[in-house]
Amino acid sequence: MLLCTPRFIPSVISHHLTHIRTHLGRKKQRLAEGSLAITRGLGSMETTPSSTDTKVTSMEAEMNAEPQVTASFAPSSERPYTSIDRDKLIELLPGETVVKEGKASILFPSANEVFYNPVQEFNRDLTCAVLTEFAREWMAKKGVKLLVPGEKERMVVSLSEEEQESVSGLAAEEMEEEEKEKKNGEEELTATATAGEICEDGLRVLEGLSASGLRSVRFALEVPGLRSITANDFSFKAAALISRNARYNGVEHLVQTSCRDASMLMYEMRGKKQSYDVIDIDPYGSPASFLDAAVQAVSEGGLLCVTCTDMAVMAGNNSETCYSKYGSMSLKARYCHEMALRIILHSVDQRAAVYQRYIRPLISISVDFYIRVFMQVHTGQAVVKNSASKQALVYNCVGCGSFHLQRMGKKTPNGKHMKFSAATGPPVGTHCEHCGQRHQLGGPIWAEPLHDVSFVQKVLSAVSSNPSRFGTAKRIEGMLSMVTEELEDVPLYYTVDQLSSIVHCNCPPLLQFRSALLHAKHRVSLSHACKNAIKTDAPPSVIWDIMRSWEKANPVNREKLSETSPAFKILSKEPSLEACFTVREDANPQSRKQHLTRFQENPQAFWGPKARARASGGITTELDEKRKMFQNKRKHRTTDLLRHKHQPCKRFKKGICTHGDKCCYSHDPERKEADKTD
Repeated sequence: MLLCTPRFIPSVISHHLTHIRTHLGRKKQRLAEGSLAITRGLGSMETTPSSTDTKVTSMEAEMNAEPQVTASFAPSSERPYTSIDRDKLIELLPGETVVKEGKASILFPSANEVFYNPVQEFNRDLTCAVLTEFAREWMAKKGVKLLVPGEKERMVVSLSEEEQESVSGLAAEEMEEEEKEKKNGEEELTATATAGEICEDGLRVLEGLSASGLRSVRFALEVPGLRSITANDFSFKAAALISRNARYNGVEHLVQTSCRDASMLMYEMRGKKQSYDVIDIDPYGSPASFLDAAVQAVSEGGLLCVTCTDMAVMAGNNSETCYSKYGSMSLKARYCHEMALRIILHSVDQRAAVYQRYIRPLISISVDFYIRVFMQVHTGQAVVKNSASKQALVYNCVGCGSFHLQRMGKKTPNGKHMKFSAATGPPVGTHCEHCGQRHQLGGPIWAEPLHDVSFVQKVLSAVSSNPSRFGTAKRIEGMLSMVTEELEDVPLYYTVDQLSSIVHCNCPPLLQFRSALLHAKHRVSLSHACKNAIKTDAPPSVIWDIMRSWEKANPVNREKLSETSPAFKILSKEPSLEACFTVREDANPQSRKQHLTRFQENPQAFWGPKARARASGGITTELDEKRKMFQNKRKHRTTDLLRHKHQPCKRFKKGICTHGDKCCYSHDPERKEADKTD
């Protein structure tokens, strides 16, 4: 960790400058005006001006070309800088622009030297909301109350109208007593903490891969109750930009810049009292290489935030790569996005168990092109013994898509203690009982709840009561509302269009299918991960009985079905359950009734994962052309036939091409002879 005060100009240390490190804990010395404080490691490590400082200064000036700033920095107790102060302190470099998000204003180069994706504003807004509620609970134990601008009297959000109507007089009295206890607890909170100020007993935050420092600056400006924020990045240019952005926003007293390998930085903090209370890992691609260090460096009960953008690997396109990174086989199924969430939770829990630690997921969401999980990390040998029973293998039928879960372990009561042993199985035969096809084996995955509903409701209440705080507040409210409605103890889901596609029939309306499950005395909910998802505790036999009943009302031409197809074998059986498709009132969830923003449209053209930042900056023209070519490729198919003219026609080689000059491929004889020569 880096320690710096507002009396000194924060600076960046490159990983090439390890030879200038001094002894840990050395007392801070005041440097001459305009000199740089060279810091790296765990404590304050400063050097007096020397020839080495001259080299460092010239290196930073050469790489950053930053105008010299001689203005002194105000102490943390004074007001943050205004726009006029910023213009005096920091001058924009050529090609540099100011990006505004939340309360932060970030200097960002036009070249692709430092990574930034504006589409992930939802990710950063949600992280600020989650971190605020986590800090509120953390600081309440220490008698500190958080003051969030614009926040009014908080109320617990309940989407269920039936629950509100069924509250009796006794229940109302109990609720009043609970509210009185909460008020009494709030009166005991004597100290207060505001955003932008250092809280001595506050949280120590690490952003392992900070890039431009936008997220860390937003933490400092928007989240109260923080003691320090370490914004780390391995890139020297990124670290220099973080330092400038911290000064530009007047939060250099909170944001401490680090230019180190994130894993080594976290490994050095493991098992120490100075461990981080919050660790945010948001890499470009897979976070697998950082998980082992993260579960050790986070403090007891601390918050670990992880983002995965390698969805092609986690969604089943490369199962072997998924196993090498996360220790789990992904499946290419309709529930792949929720399975990706459970794979990353399994991977983190498995790594934590090595060090007698375990996780408690708070919020786990799949959104856009990535997944984001928030979890607490605790230590306890007795609880770690239960880790195997929290994981499960997935048996997925390749024909009809039916799936079954097999727990890795089981626990049975043995007097006052629990006995842990290996589970027995498998839950399926060699072939699917519904369509006769074989099964794929996936996992292991996390089979416990993905969310802590009580914590989700707190975040939802805070966002709903203060919608002007975040630019994506409506989407956060809609997403978290769906999360509170999900069945906690039901892993994975089916989709209505998939079930209809299997039996080749018309797709039943969502509300009618949900009503049929409710009439059959089964629980059902939607999923935030997929628009047409059906999460239910009904077994696959009930699901297919409902589809058989629907097919009777909407018959399929069975003469066109192959006798070996899953549809023929499923429809050849008579349903043992007569489904009722009368729409029930409780079939429509409250988030859908209230028309909350649940699944938004694409925010902009060419959105999604951006190109990896390059030291030289810029994006290759090939990548830019490829993006435009494949944008909406399924909706608007290209009619440009000339783009294939440089490729030889395979039919022309064999002498069977009948298109002649109209062929979109090349009929050049020279190219044909050249191919033969090669």
